Amino acid sequence: MKRLSALVLLFVASISSVAANEAAKPKADPAKAKPIVEGVCVACHGADGNSPASANPNLAGQHPDYLYKQLTNFKAAEGKPAARNNPIMGGMVAALSDEDMRNLAAYFGEQKLKPQVAKDDAPVLALGKKLWRAGDINRGIPACAGCHGATGAGLPAQYPRLGGQYADYTAAQLKAFRAEERNNDAEAVMRTIAGKLSDKEIAAVSEYAAGLR
Repeated sequence: MKRLSALVLLFVASISSVAANEAAKPKADPAKAKPIVEGVCVACHGADGNSPASANPNLAGQHPDYLYKQLTNFKAAEGKPAARNNPIMGGMVAALSDEDMRNLAAYFGEQKLKPQVAKDDAPVLALGKKLWRAGDINRGIPACAGCHGATGAGLPAQYPRLGGQYADYTAAQLKAFRAEERNNDAEAVMRTIAGKLSDKEIAAVSEYAAGLR
């Protein structure tokens, strides 16, 4: 009984600690991000976070914590190279302050996503659906839904929303993880999974994700 009480107290303490950390974070102001969006981000990601080109991701409706992490990962700091190597984005974030990045993340997070539509290709979508929902246990590939949700909604801070994203962009990121050209995934989770996927499987699961709602 004493042990159970101690565990409860530890759990409550951990919850309080997380709450305190969240409360300590600077409050983002999406309105302050608008001039940056209109002057810097609009050409590639659109004024409302819906990208005009499939090579660039839709940012509308993405989890702010995830967007903030990516922005900080693009930025070199304290003499260290950026955690996510991308010359274009590196140049874009170079002059942004931490407050700017938080505001941008909040701004795009509150925009409404105009989701993509998956191509009408039954065999491709069937393969994508299988990988998304069940993975391939024999090859050590977990279901995408386990982290990104059945509808592709993702989990704040940890896993991005993929439902409605451009298939071309999702596929490009999976291939970058597979080649270890992108390595800002915690515990190399995405690099490990993508390393087991063929081009055909990457195309299929990316197409399937584009049609999720």
